[in-house]
Amino acid sequence: MSLSTEADTVLTNDATDQDIATITRRTSVYVYEAPVRLWHWINALAIIVLIVTGYLIGSPPPSMQIAEATHQFVFGYIRFAHFAAGMIMTVGFFGRIYWAFVGNHHSKQMFLLPFWKATWWTEVWHEIKWYAFLENTPKKYVGHNPLAQIAMFFFMTIGMTFMIVTGFALYAEGIGQGSWQDAIFGPLRDWIGNSQVLHQIHHLGMWFILIFMMIHIYAAIREDIMSRQSMVSTMISGTRTFKDDKVD
Repeated sequence: MSLSTEADTVLTNDATDQDIATITRRTSVYVYEAPVRLWHWINALAIIVLIVTGYLIGSPPPSMQIAEATHQFVFGYIRFAHFAAGMIMTVGFFGRIYWAFVGNHHSKQMFLLPFWKATWWTEVWHEIKWYAFLENTPKKYVGHNPLAQIAMFFFMTIGMTFMIVTGFALYAEGIGQGSWQDAIFGPLRDWIGNSQVLHQIHHLGMWFILIFMMIHIYAAIREDIMSRQSMVSTMISGTRTFKDDKVD
């Protein structure tokens, strides 16, 4: 982890005395390594494709009068895009699990909640009050704040595992008996007892992921504006920049 500070900031001639008075030292910490950032954006794109195509699979569009039925393959392309994005997300997720073992401390946060630490629960409560506008001063976190950790663990780690497993169980039904997909995921479909129910819970999972994405984007932009550290740019550069000299 590298630290860099800007003790003396020089502004251009258009700076007023009021501008100069707002100068604070900025501390930068390298937190998200390149594989984590790459996974984040590829995964985000894959999820967007999965949500759009998954919605269309669950609510098929009407017949398109652009050609004879035998000459168009619109729904087939939708399904192909869904399957391809799902496989990319799956491979990326396994890669992300691997990097949790070989990467830095912050690469593990998505997979492990330190629920045994009393200080962590205190910080969770502080974050709840901060997001509810009941706390005036946000804390500084190098990685995810505790509330974000909880959201990432349940919606991404657990949620993506659920979507991958149920998705492949549905895919195995189309591939047919005797395939490796059916050998691995077929028992889940048989245990549920009805592929229609499996479709419904997989489709329901899509809505939970969509809700998480909206909250995630809102929280990231809100923190970038209101908190004392960078958020959105951190997932591009990998560097978290703190915006004042206060310790806590």
